[in-house]
Amino acid sequence: MARDYDDTREELLRHGMAVLTEQGFGNAGIDGILRAVGVPKGSFYHYFASKEAFGLAVLERYDRYFAAKLDRHLLDASLPPLQRIRRFAEEARDGMAKYAYARGCLAGNLGQEVGQLPDSFRSRVSAIFDSWQDRLATCLQEAQANGELAAEADCQTLAEYFWIGWEGAVMRARLATSDRPIELFIEQFLTGLPR
Repeated sequence: MARDYDDTREELLRHGMAVLTEQGFGNAGIDGILRAVGVPKGSFYHYFASKEAFGLAVLERYDRYFAAKLDRHLLDASLPPLQRIRRFAEEARDGMAKYAYARGCLAGNLGQEVGQLPDSFRSRVSAIFDSWQDRLATCLQEAQANGELAAEADCQTLAEYFWIGWEGAVMRARLATSDRPIELFIEQFLTGLPR
């Protein structure tokens, strides 16, 4: 029976997301992804125009996945806003441990590779970080509105600072194969917020 185009394309994206979060774009071999999914090498261009198009499609899929994860945590009205941020960090920490710290953040990986990637990646990764920053800033503004955060706090700058530090903590957690960098970062970020 012939494979369904959409199902096969989705499976390539899903497997590509796992590989790129572990290896980055430059080191990821399309042949290995095709073999894992059971797609003949010559069929790749039936699903994607190029490796660049594949990488951007994987990045879009990752962005949807991660934005949904952020929304699930940061919009959880059953918890105070700052506790939502901690819960997000705890889930991310547990997810890294689940994969023995082999997987990191796809957007962060691509950000580190940006000098070797096609220009199309730079603007897309920047837009993803801006979106995540806006989500966190909204949560911080809610913390501000209910008195958890000082009225004079600049929520956009704090959110930008969070993502800069978070990506470094994720990279260090992979390097150390330990959750300590994430634990240290989230504790210092939350403790250092102006009250």
